[in-house]
Amino acid sequence: MITFPNAKINLGLNIVSKRPDGYHNLETVFYPLAIKDALEIIVKDGQGKDTFFESGIKVDASPETNLVMRALSLMRKHYDFPFVEVHLLKKIPFGAGLGGGSADASFMLKLLNQTFQLNASDEELIRLAVQLGADCPFFIYNHPVFATGIGEVFEKIELSLKNYYFVLIKPEIHVPTKDAFALISPKQPKQSLKEIVKLPVAEWRGLMENDFEESVFAKYPAIGDIKNSLYRQGALYASMSGSGSSVYAIFTEQVENLESVYKDCFCQQGKFEY
Repeated sequence: MITFPNAKINLGLNIVSKRPDGYHNLETVFYPLAIKDALEIIVKDGQGKDTFFESGIKVDASPETNLVMRALSLMRKHYDFPFVEVHLLKKIPFGAGLGGGSADASFMLKLLNQTFQLNASDEELIRLAVQLGADCPFFIYNHPVFATGIGEVFEKIELSLKNYYFVLIKPEIHVPTKDAFALISPKQPKQSLKEIVKLPVAEWRGLMENDFEESVFAKYPAIGDIKNSLYRQGALYASMSGSGSSVYAIFTEQVENLESVYKDCFCQQGKFEY
């Protein structure tokens, strides 16, 4: 069985408060994008152990710590199913704020559930997914949502950006999520993202903010330069996704000479409606 985990972007990201458990309460809009990895499992004959093979973009993680295999191990604690051979083709950049690793983990939960007819509900899968990472529960639902809590409390929203072009730029910069959170001063937003996202895209600039940008841009000014350059090229809206380091922009038409301008970066554009 094969599945295709997709990326996400954050349309705004407000860090609202620090929690007693060390996490942060936030609000964001998760929006899925059709930039995808490929994940396949092959059932093994007889006894043995699960095995993992990866290709594509090299991930800086051992097989034991890769989120895909952590998801598999977590599922084994609750359900009985045969050993499998796992193949992951990585196309979504990691360390980018695009949720690629989280998507892989959640799609593994869903793939095992489907392949072996484990009959786990979405709610049960979400309870497992939250143990793997704050972004993981979103990919169980995988449609636009207004998210609160640590990113696991969802309110479905009606939002389609299918008529727009997305530009996605990921520089060769890694922003550790832990470090990004350490520099944040939580605050209540002036206006809820749930209301801002209802406005026309052309009105989002200046209203829809990512709280990580101020501290991340100060430490990694090249990321802020990318955002500014996308606005100079005519973007309706541009933002860093998550804690970075990728920057996305929304345009009404394709952008010329994109690869030459961002030749040292991962660069894609298109209508990535999921």
